[in-house]
Amino acid sequence: MKVNTWFGVLELDSNGKTLSSEVFPKDIRELALRSLSLRESRQNLPPEGFDLKTAALECGFTESLSEYYSLLHKVTLETVKLQVSQALTPDQRIIQAVEALDDINETTNSLSERLFEWYGGYFPESGLSGEELAVFISRYGSRENLPPEDPHYLKAKNSMGAKLEAADEVLLKGLAESVCSLYERRKQIEAYIESSMEILAPNLALLAGPMLGARLISIAGSLEKLAAFPSSTIQVIGASKALFKHLRSRAPSPKHGIIYSHPLINTSPWWVRGKVARALAAKLSLAARIDFYSAKRNPSLENELEEKIRKIRAENPRPPQKRQEIRAKPKKKRRK
Repeated sequence: MKVNTWFGVLELDSNGKTLSSEVFPKDIRELALRSLSLRESRQNLPPEGFDLKTAALECGFTESLSEYYSLLHKVTLETVKLQVSQALTPDQRIIQAVEALDDINETTNSLSERLFEWYGGYFPESGLSGEELAVFISRYGSRENLPPEDPHYLKAKNSMGAKLEAADEVLLKGLAESVCSLYERRKQIEAYIESSMEILAPNLALLAGPMLGARLISIAGSLEKLAAFPSSTIQVIGASKALFKHLRSRAPSPKHGIIYSHPLINTSPWWVRGKVARALAAKLSLAARIDFYSAKRNPSLENELEEKIRKIRAENPRPPQKRQEIRAKPKKKRRK
């Protein structure tokens, strides 16, 4: 029988003795690649208890045990390096980008709120917030610097806010510039996620949208894991608290998780959202499997989903009537 080893292919007899061999060159990287391939495929491995070092000496791969162990050590180190370099797969890069986006959103929201409260004492009539306020402050600083053609000029001229001192203006402009850079970085990461999803999971991006599809992959842990999930799991991904509450008590089971942000669900009437969520989750599950195994775009998925949603809405045009519980009248106690 033929067996595969990290240093060559051996032909063994019924007693495990080497009859012939095909020894590989002593190229550390090539041997490491072969070792990694063997670990993944696990095909035609040597029988349990087979002495590899003796076989390596007998077939002429090495001339001594010290040489064998030295080569094995180098190949093992190179194999570990390859495993580390291959660990950051495209879906893992998307997951890192999604988590970075969450961190940036949290930081941006906190700093934007602080900027709004701080600058509000100097120009409360501005009516600006978020990115607009950050751009305004980084550009003008004090309200007194506004040109007459600016739409906020009259508000600034008649503002009841306090006067902005020079030291405070420097601090606020610096903070506003930092917030502006965070908003710009967020746009760059979102663009990266969208372009990466079009390559990695085109069908999932088509049905769920690039950002929602990326978040589904992030919560699942990988595209492979998401493809293995049943549609019922995809439907409630992100609703772990509600699910645990349902399992521990008599609380109703969640109808949807993060897929609620999809327009097909959040724009549907409340009485059909559960059915729409099930239909969407079923197609997302199918899309994830197609993306993982073939990565070929299938436009028919979107058409089938739209037809299914139309059918659900047509069959349920009005909310269901509430069932009235008929309670038995309590029996009157007879007086003795």
